Amino acid sequence: MRFVLLGFDGKDEGAMDRRMAARPEHMEIMLKFKEAGTLKYSGPLLDDDGKMIGSLMIHEYPSEQALRDDFLANEPYALQGVWETVTIYRHFPAEGRFDTVL
Repeated sequence: MRFVLLGFDGKDEGAMDRRMAARPEHMEIMLKFKEAGTLKYSGPLLDDDGKMIGSLMIHEYPSEQALRDDFLANEPYALQGVWETVTIYRHFPAEGRFDTVL
């Protein structure tokens, strides 16, 4: 099953410093999950000025709990207080012809 994860950074004065400090470890672990096949897509969320304010990811796991136990339990942004909030949604990837549904 696919899941969309939205992680929104804190808005306090030290938020960007926490993100940048955790970023090297975050990038390493993202590669691990990409190679394992559970991470399908990821990228930062940006504000109108292009500043990183969070993350959007698409994962494939058998359940939301498996995503939490495997990914979130190891993700530096979650563990080091970069993300203030994390929201997870189930996702169904639309494939094929879109003109019949748009």
